[in-house]
Amino acid sequence: MERIGFAGLGLMGHGMARNLLAKGFAMTVLAHRRREAVEDMVARGAVEAADPADLARRSDVVVLCLTGSPQVEAVVAAMGPGLREGMAVVDCSTADPVSTDRLREDLGRRGVALVDAPLSRTPKEAWEGTLDVMVGAEEADFARLEPVLRAFAARVIRVGPPGAGHRMKLLNNFLSLGYGALYAEALAVARKAGITVAAFDSVIRDGRMDCGFYRTFMGYALEGDRNAHRFTLRNAHKDLRYLEGMANAAGVATTMASAAKNSYALAVGLGGGGEEDYVPHLADWIARANGAGA
Repeated sequence: MERIGFAGLGLMGHGMARNLLAKGFAMTVLAHRRREAVEDMVARGAVEAADPADLARRSDVVVLCLTGSPQVEAVVAAMGPGLREGMAVVDCSTADPVSTDRLREDLGRRGVALVDAPLSRTPKEAWEGTLDVMVGAEEADFARLEPVLRAFAARVIRVGPPGAGHRMKLLNNFLSLGYGALYAEALAVARKAGITVAAFDSVIRDGRMDCGFYRTFMGYALEGDRNAHRFTLRNAHKDLRYLEGMANAAGVATTMASAAKNSYALAVGLGGGGEEDYVPHLADWIARANGAGA
């Protein structure tokens, strides 16, 4: 079995790494600001790398689950002395496809494959090993790495050649985060029009407009569960900026994407850029901006 290196033991990465280890893969992890996650993985049998180069030297496949392209670029650069021909780097981050293409070319010159395999769903599914993964890869690389991906995912879909995974991920997040922007604004209008959150939900839930994302969003708006969907407003803003850039490069007007992005930009600008400010909390920031919230 492939020896796995893992960088990015955050909300998603911790569960992914745990499942890889549980499925029998030898695991080396890189230090992370969430030390409790690193210590948990070491207690389960993983080895902690001294630095990114050491992580690469100990691994056949390195999985990255980082915040965005700047972090991916930094870790890949730091792995440089430990990289060798025949290795593979699997980037599960939501990244800028322009950066991904450049990294793939750079690594390819060293005989290292870079596969983009971003994720869908939440930390709950990461812990359960039931994530969705959309993969951009050559067929041979996909065949090699599919068993690794299936250790933490229930749905593994090759959507096209290298780069297609990260591009599809931005489209996926445009839909989900666009829903979030719609829900937040609709709830602000409802509140000012005298319709309660409970009444709003009683109409939408179990109707044609219901969906899984709506349920997690309303887990906070209706039930007050701050952890109903742990994806930060800051990351949502970043992802929609990447989507906007991809659309601009393709010559597509971003009427809807830019509007959704600006909802998250507003929330972050008003103070919602913290580590525990999540997408469903957008409803509060939009309400406050419209004089409908505390």
